[in-house]
Amino acid sequence: MEYARKPDPVDVLIVGMGASGATAAKVLCEAGLTVVGLERGPWLRPREHFSGDEIKFLNRTYLWSDPRVNPRTVRMDDSETAVPTPFSMVPQMVGGGTVHWAGWLPRPRPSDFRMRTLHGDIEGASLADWPITYDDLEPYLSKVEWAFGCAGLDGADAHEPHRSTRYPTPPAPPTRAAKRFYEACEKLGINAMPIPQALITRPFRGRTPSNWTSFWNGYGDPSGMRSSTLDTFVPEALATGNLDLRSECYVREVTVGPDGRARGVVYIDADGREVEQEAKLVLLCLGAVESARLMLMSKSRQFPDGLANTSGQVGRNATFHEYLFAVGLFDDEQPLYGFPGNYISGGSFQFYETDYDRGHIGGALIGASHVGQPVNWNFPGRPAWGGAAKDADRDFYNHAMKIGHTLHDMPVETNRVDLDPEVKDAWGLPAARITHKAHPNDIALAKWQVDKNVEILEAAGAWKTIPVYLERGRASGNTCHQHGTVRMGTDPAKSVLNEWCQAHDVDNLYVLDGASFPTATGVNPTLTIMANAWRCADYIARVHAKGREERLPQDRPTTAI
Repeated sequence: MEYARKPDPVDVLIVGMGASGATAAKVLCEAGLTVVGLERGPWLRPREHFSGDEIKFLNRTYLWSDPRVNPRTVRMDDSETAVPTPFSMVPQMVGGGTVHWAGWLPRPRPSDFRMRTLHGDIEGASLADWPITYDDLEPYLSKVEWAFGCAGLDGADAHEPHRSTRYPTPPAPPTRAAKRFYEACEKLGINAMPIPQALITRPFRGRTPSNWTSFWNGYGDPSGMRSSTLDTFVPEALATGNLDLRSECYVREVTVGPDGRARGVVYIDADGREVEQEAKLVLLCLGAVESARLMLMSKSRQFPDGLANTSGQVGRNATFHEYLFAVGLFDDEQPLYGFPGNYISGGSFQFYETDYDRGHIGGALIGASHVGQPVNWNFPGRPAWGGAAKDADRDFYNHAMKIGHTLHDMPVETNRVDLDPEVKDAWGLPAARITHKAHPNDIALAKWQVDKNVEILEAAGAWKTIPVYLERGRASGNTCHQHGTVRMGTDPAKSVLNEWCQAHDVDNLYVLDGASFPTATGVNPTLTIMANAWRCADYIARVHAKGREERLPQDRPTTAI
């Protein structure tokens, strides 16, 4: 192994420059701290590298982590042998998941932070309240929406909690699928609205919208219309002169000094050299799977079971949103034309809060969309090849839509991320092994919501509906949404982080991605992740970097649930 010259220490070292890492970099650099940002993947240029090439982006691993190089293994429980599976894969590149996404940007609800208070102990689950409330996060939700770019319609969501600001830009025009969705919801007495999205619809902070196409879900957007940290927070952090961003750097260990505090990291740079970078503070922002994996790989005399893991909780309580849906086929002469307009448009929070008459707790945001890209679109039972496949494309592609939701899954302590004892990645390091089995509440919620989506499609005029349920409790990992492996809480015996996402065991280590979530939510998590990263980075700059500490009182009045 060739060793590079050891760089000078800095104030803050951020591992992962996606949603949370880039947010933290912006806040800390603008506060005057010196920051090194390490990103495992490449640093691409939108107008040079991104396009509407479906094969490039959806059928090849151009943005996505290659499972042959960075494998993951999956099993349902300890009795199974984990098998290599591309489960909840996330783009590894500057900008992370904000580069490829459709851009759903809804807010969480006050109930999301108080699931155990509301529902008590649920058999087989590990429900826990968050050590923060919606009110603690709300100012930062607004900061992200206005600094990042978000389109939404003020007052349209009858179930929306308190907002301190309006939406920065109005929503994109509704798609034909959304119009059908709105008409059906009106018939059924369901409140529907444009889903808030990470995009701009008018000139905003030096950006100009340039198209209305739906072909950016899974793609990099060359237009700058859709918001990503690659286009926003990264250049803003660089403009301060305080960010040293190094791409294609694979961090293999967080190092610890004799005092048990984080000293820095060891990484392999783009030239294959081993580098040690030291810093006063280390922030992990790799995503819930990879942050837990790195902590478990970072063993030392002080932490023989993994960094900051005296509780044994690192990797546990993992949650993964499963995307479930129902497809509707229509036989009228008016095509729905999935390709113009945005991938998603209309949605509803009508079924988000718990209604015990449904037979489960929790709920989810639902959203109407087209059924996919022309080459890769699919629905259960669609012929896979030959003349029958061509007939299905002609007859159904322009006459199909779906209504889907991200499953609000229950945390279970035995659902976890650990190190696979057999499978290694291309660098010889242990692959992440995911153990996950759906809780009975997940299965009941999924069934009820998919059936309700079928009802809405039928009200919209579908002649055939095709439900897609959670099969036999086995999640497919078909979204990038991952949370809970390094949860925050007030009890160091039951959590890894405090309310500032600061490790109980290591006071100069923070984990700012979705790993910190004590429970999943029923909404796409990225806005919550970014707002929480901003909140914690603000604390670091305002308090920790000045040698002080603060604690949040836990028994405070909050927004009514």
